[in-house]
Amino acid sequence: MMEIADFDSLRRAMAENSEEPEGPARNARAEQLLVAAEKLSIPLAVIEALGHQLRVYNYSSEKDKMFVPFARLLRMWDERPEDFDEYETHSLHWVFKWMSAGMLDQPHIPLASIEKWLGEMEHRYRLAGHSERAVRSAEFSVAGHIGDLPRAERAYAAWLAADRDRMADCHACELHGQGGWQLRNGRDAQALEVWGPVLEGEYSCAHEPHTVLASSLAPLLRLGRVDEARAHHLRGFRLVRPMESMRGAYADHVEFCALTGNEARGLELLAERPAYFTDTGQPRSRMEFLAVVALLMDRLTELELGGQRVPGPAGREWTARELAGHARAEALELAARFDARNGTPYVGDQLRERMAQRPLVDRLPLGVRAVRTAPAGPRAPLAAAPAPEQSEQREQPSLPALLAEARRLSDTLQPHALEAWAAVARAAEETEVDTYVRAEIADHTAMGRGPEGVALFERAAELYAEAGDEGEAIAAHARAAYVRALSGELDEALAAIDDPYDRILALYADDATGVRQTASVLMSRARILMRQVHERSSGAGDAEQAVRELLALVGGRGGSDVRLVSRAAEGRAMLAELAEHAGDGERAGELFRQASAQFVGAELPWFAVEYEVRVAGLAHEQGDLAEAERALRAALEHGGPHVEPVGRAQLHLQLAEVVGGRGAAEEAAEHALEAAHWADEAGESGTLGAWARHQLGGFLLRQGRFAEAAEVLESALPDLSAETHGDGAVVQTQWWLGDCLSELGEHHAAAERRLQAAEIARHWPEQHDHATLAHLAAESLGNAGLPAEADQAYTRAGELWRAMGNVHFLVRSLRARAWLALRTEAGPEGARALMADAVRECEAALEAVDDPAAAERLAGELGHTHRQFGDLLARSVPEDADDPAIQEAFEAALAEMAAAISVFAVLGEDGLHSRTAAELAAGWLEADLSRPAAATARARAVLDAYEGADPADETVRSRRAEARQLLEPTEE
Repeated sequence: MMEIADFDSLRRAMAENSEEPEGPARNARAEQLLVAAEKLSIPLAVIEALGHQLRVYNYSSEKDKMFVPFARLLRMWDERPEDFDEYETHSLHWVFKWMSAGMLDQPHIPLASIEKWLGEMEHRYRLAGHSERAVRSAEFSVAGHIGDLPRAERAYAAWLAADRDRMADCHACELHGQGGWQLRNGRDAQALEVWGPVLEGEYSCAHEPHTVLASSLAPLLRLGRVDEARAHHLRGFRLVRPMESMRGAYADHVEFCALTGNEARGLELLAERPAYFTDTGQPRSRMEFLAVVALLMDRLTELELGGQRVPGPAGREWTARELAGHARAEALELAARFDARNGTPYVGDQLRERMAQRPLVDRLPLGVRAVRTAPAGPRAPLAAAPAPEQSEQREQPSLPALLAEARRLSDTLQPHALEAWAAVARAAEETEVDTYVRAEIADHTAMGRGPEGVALFERAAELYAEAGDEGEAIAAHARAAYVRALSGELDEALAAIDDPYDRILALYADDATGVRQTASVLMSRARILMRQVHERSSGAGDAEQAVRELLALVGGRGGSDVRLVSRAAEGRAMLAELAEHAGDGERAGELFRQASAQFVGAELPWFAVEYEVRVAGLAHEQGDLAEAERALRAALEHGGPHVEPVGRAQLHLQLAEVVGGRGAAEEAAEHALEAAHWADEAGESGTLGAWARHQLGGFLLRQGRFAEAAEVLESALPDLSAETHGDGAVVQTQWWLGDCLSELGEHHAAAERRLQAAEIARHWPEQHDHATLAHLAAESLGNAGLPAEADQAYTRAGELWRAMGNVHFLVRSLRARAWLALRTEAGPEGARALMADAVRECEAALEAVDDPAAAERLAGELGHTHRQFGDLLARSVPEDADDPAIQEAFEAALAEMAAAISVFAVLGEDGLHSRTAAELAAGWLEADLSRPAAATARARAVLDAYEGADPADETVRSRRAEARQLLEPTEE
């Protein structure tokens, strides 16, 4: 910590403290700096230190401390206004507005005092010659807070009518308040329209678009604009996360989670900010935060998770149910204090309304990972569940009704048939049923048991035989044989199927059984023989013969019997598998499409999903991406809600890759988002979900949605591993994240990500990615204000580029190091040496190259190097240099510009724009060297170069305009 010996060191210390993160540490340092300022015995030093203290209090959770330094500043102004310079005079009047808002946030400050202060503000602004715009804005805030809506309407109109001056809030903050008024009056769409310029980046400030993004979440959800709401949450939360003073905006994001089925993410947000439960410096934002905590905890309790442990105030463990009661009581107590101060019930009414909100979306996938609050499966209904006594009074279906429904579902091959039979089995435990029903129960129970179902199938066969249905008994034996094959007992299955096969054919020949039962046995046999093909690559001929025998039996017999249609469709799919096994992918694809069409035609589309996926795989192998895309879309459409979550995740992920491959990044992102959501639902967050988030982040990056992409990629990284996903995926995710952070201006973090990726790529046989990442990391380090570290990274990248023979990037690394040298101990001399090295590397490579195209590219690189050398020489002249030194530097710079012009001229039309840029730079140097004729000649050379050029070309217009600008002083 620097010693404060004079006013300059105090100012430097305050500037440094301003850059520190918001919070108690920064506030404490401001208090120390005030003590140091008082020791200097300079009134302006104390004034500036008080102003600094006031600002850091305002942007922290200790807003209640603002009033003391401001009162002291005001007293000093009243006693000796001449001690204030122009900036501090402006600042004093500016923070009047903070005082008004700050008083509203403190329920212990009487309303009469706030009104008096409002009058004081109006009086002082009038004396200082300021517009009443800021005063009316403050009055609007007071009226709106206490619920005096007519007065708020009048103040709002007066606010907008008054002239904007230096005391008016910035455009972004004003628009936030104006949109908030539309929101309060139930005009969601109008609010979003008002906020448009802030959301689109036209206006911004220290707290915007942070708060507008947070405020926009609920109205977007109410309007059904859920995609925008998701984007605003991801963008906005990234902005408010590091800012301690933004508890109110943070609360909006927690509320968003509670209203969109993202309760788990809401809990993660609470865990990140434990101090928000108890920080008392701004009671109003604490009240808002506690209200949404109660809302979230109520939602968890409604989902029967009231006993789950949740983050809460420090000092004890909390369940959701306990925290709901605590947060509600605390929030309502604060609201009561505000209402008592205000003399109206408005704050409490608004708070209760907020806590009583219902979810606006059942589940809105966000793309980021959140630990599930409940197991996968149907979510609880949004309406309140019936009371236990009501549930008990509901009439339970009778056994005959349950049996009829189970048979209907089985006969028509509907989903959930096995669940229906399970209900029959439970009902049958309490009553006597006939032998045939017991056979059916055993049969269908076995179907859900997998390898453990063999014994039950055999028992079902015994019961069917006892009931007199020999055909169904044989079919049950065949099903048992097939389960053996699935369990790895292929030889036993092959042996076990022979007897049922012979017996069923004999029965069918004697008209002692029907087509259904015969087809069932033939299908089991065909399935077993197909297992032999897949597991042992043998018996393809036997399998094909078995399938064709099945098709001969059921072909044309289906009609309305969906079971027979299903047998025919599956048989066709088996032929497709055999064609694929034989290497005939085209034939296999056609047969799979036919099988799919049969299932869809029989109104059994969920059975077509598997075959469309197979078509997609074959089409992908054949390079027919259009057909792969069609098949995947069909699979999603046909499967609907019947596809398991992991299957839906895989389908969406495959479709994202195909769609993204043809450049449709926006749609690809939608599918990757769905894939991430369904992977989470399936409990595959760390595997399939991580890969989906990796892809989603890349697609968002391609759309320029950098903040959203960064959130998603950061969420994916902890789960991505070289073992599961490959180190290429880890490097690519770090790379993409570095690109996002760079675009967001988070250069230090971008450098860290790029360096981490480079460290992994360092071990790869091919070093291009390693070199590129080292180069990008150096760029980020330079932008982060770390020139020494950047030079080190550029040096490493240059060594790699040299080893790979990549002269272009070697030269660019040298040029970058030259510019960095101006900011390090190497200084101008080191910078010139590095740029000279870059020129020599280019010239040597140009002499050695034989390929004309490569020579042309190298010539362009040489021209740009000369141009940058000239710029560097001109800019590296010390400010205190004498005229001869300046002239010498400018002459050297001019020589480099001339060399650049000569190189670009050789490139003809391809080097035109680069040549004219260098020509103009040389012209300005000629002017600085007092050579008007030479400067004029260069300007006219540029104009001549663009004679007859397209006037709509932006570069042409820009160059011509600069040339005319250069001509003006020289012609005068």
